[in-house]
Amino acid sequence: MTSSIVANVSLLYADLPVLERLQAARVAGFDLVESWWPFDTPSPSNEDVDALLRAIDEAGVRLVALNMYAGDMAAGERGVLSHPGREVDLQRSLASTARIAQHTGCTHFNALYGLRIHGVSDEAALDVAVTNLRRAAAALEGATFLLEPLSSAANVGYPLESLDDAERVRARAAAQGIDSIRLLFDSFHLSSNGRDLEREITRHAARIAHVQLADDPGRGAPGTGHIDFVGVLRTLSEVGYSGRIAAEYAPGAQTVSARAIEAALGLDREVAE
Repeated sequence: MTSSIVANVSLLYADLPVLERLQAARVAGFDLVESWWPFDTPSPSNEDVDALLRAIDEAGVRLVALNMYAGDMAAGERGVLSHPGREVDLQRSLASTARIAQHTGCTHFNALYGLRIHGVSDEAALDVAVTNLRRAAAALEGATFLLEPLSSAANVGYPLESLDDAERVRARAAAQGIDSIRLLFDSFHLSSNGRDLEREITRHAARIAHVQLADDPGRGAPGTGHIDFVGVLRTLSEVGYSGRIAAEYAPGAQTVSARAIEAALGLDREVAE
């Protein structure tokens, strides 16, 4: 397997201001980072985007994955991709997303689907999601868009609970000529939903383009719960997965460093890009 460990700077360093987290990741031994949407609005100012890009450059890290605008996460929103009436918000965010992509070379963008809305059928929500994915693909040529199942216990009303659920959205988009959609495998969310992680990998190997690791229960560091990460990583290797592997967990008192995470996963620094 030829993946590198990616630091998720939204969870690993949540006690620091957003722009300081990038330097913290570099000091901890990470070369690669990913992030949730780092702004409070879908259309941040040029100055705010410039500050983010400058912080990435100064830290000497590479941004390899970014969540698209996902609504007000602090208030409980979990994406707006499928929400009628929020198309303008998502569209407005694409200009900043494109600037970030052009500057950093980031190609992977997580499009959180959004919670179910009372009075909106799953079929209508799917139509909205596919329309938004088409617009995003047009705005970010060459990008890969990721669909992520989330824990149903922690995100009540989120329709994508398994990779099968995410695959149905991807397949609908593909049927309409949108071929840049792939799946995101997150060990915590899928385990929390009672999924067999190795089976999920094997079943969807050809469509998984990004992996995030956290233990279950608790979404802590690998080794704090019951997930068999040796088995997960072995299965990823067996199916030929060569994408990124991100540490996206709430660290608590655990040491946050590239070396500590690799040790917890049974990896070493020979795992390369």
